[in-house]
Amino acid sequence: MARLHLPHSLTARVISAVILILVLGGLLVALSIWVNGRLAAREAYDRLLLGAASDIAESVRIQDGMPVVDLPVSAFQLLAQAPDDRIYYAVQVPDGPFITGLDPETKILPPEPNGVGPQYFAADLNDEPARFVRVTRLFAERDFSGEVEVLVGQTLRARQSMTASLMRDALLPMAVAGILLLIMSWFVTRSALRPLEALSDDLTGRDPYDLTPMPSDGLPRELQVMLGAMNRFMGRLDRQVDTMRNLIADTAHQLRTPVAAIRVQAEIAQDDPDAPTRKRALHRLLERTRSLGTLLDQLLSRAMVIHRIDSAPRLPVDLREVALEILEERDHELIAPGVEVRLEIGEDPVLVQGDAFSISEAAKNLLRNALCHGHPPVSIGAECADNRAVLWVRDCGSGPALNISSQLGDRFNRTAGSGEDSTGLGLSIVRSTAEAFDGKVEMSADTTGFRAALSFPAAPEGAQ
Repeated sequence: MARLHLPHSLTARVISAVILILVLGGLLVALSIWVNGRLAAREAYDRLLLGAASDIAESVRIQDGMPVVDLPVSAFQLLAQAPDDRIYYAVQVPDGPFITGLDPETKILPPEPNGVGPQYFAADLNDEPARFVRVTRLFAERDFSGEVEVLVGQTLRARQSMTASLMRDALLPMAVAGILLLIMSWFVTRSALRPLEALSDDLTGRDPYDLTPMPSDGLPRELQVMLGAMNRFMGRLDRQVDTMRNLIADTAHQLRTPVAAIRVQAEIAQDDPDAPTRKRALHRLLERTRSLGTLLDQLLSRAMVIHRIDSAPRLPVDLREVALEILEERDHELIAPGVEVRLEIGEDPVLVQGDAFSISEAAKNLLRNALCHGHPPVSIGAECADNRAVLWVRDCGSGPALNISSQLGDRFNRTAGSGEDSTGLGLSIVRSTAEAFDGKVEMSADTTGFRAALSFPAAPEGAQ
């Protein structure tokens, strides 16, 4: 069985990141302190060695043609600054006699001189690492002429102790500060996540149908951005749910009358023994069935349009191609056989940003209404004027009355047509499509006829 790995909490991630930063920073600082501490310790104790060697060199004098030394107390006082270290000193003539020193049997071989001035070098002192300095004093007298070499050295215990002390004194406050930083990070993270916990509690306690925006008062700016996106998503979801409720209510309302009429006509045809009466009932039943089929097509078309308005991406659509495809599908020949439908489009593109399917369904409903309620000939076309892209349908009728045209597209409106050929549902699709893509429905009548149009903001050529 595969082992389930739970994701780490934000608090654990922040604390882990802080610990990693502290460890890496501590290692870098410790390395820097160690290097600088060794350098400081070396410089400090090298000065002590040089001071002791210089004091000894200054105490050398020539007596009876030979160098003699009166060891100064100050030299040993300087070397006593490192009480735990072993010391070594020697005064001798290079390649000559040994004058004085500590433990004459211990021979320290310094490197070759590399210039004027004191020379520092490292060597072992009784199998223990040590640091030495060589100071040379030149004599030019009657009975002695030459150099006297002074070697002074000490082991490295005091230097190492000083380096460790410097590191300890620097790292201890850093460790305390790191612990305090971890504690502060935990409290700050918990405080920053508390609004998220409040949002989670709000969502958990909400009714499943409550899609109202969540309050953002007092939230940090970053959470307000997230909550704003969540509220916009909930708003779209609320509109979807509300639209589906309306669609279900519209469907129930629109289907109630034709289904009841079909049932009545079927009962009449079944119970009436008179053949002519039965024939008329069957004819009405057939027409009702056809009307119901048309209504179902419109309801399905409206459901599809509602779905695509919120889900389909907005792409450039040429309204001329929409009009041409509608005419080439030749559905108008089934709606109104024998009625002439003309196409009027130009050579320049008529572009909008929208969904081609939704706009096409809206235009089909405009054409259906013109064929069912207008007078031939009927024209469909597209044009661009005043930065507006217009897809229109025109017939030679006078159009609906003003009090009726103002209600076209309203829910449950069945006053615009005659019998079962209502325009309310079809124009509801038209209005929803226009509003979804920042457009509007325009209706106008003149002496040449009635025109219904979808008007959208024109998209520039080359829009993606």
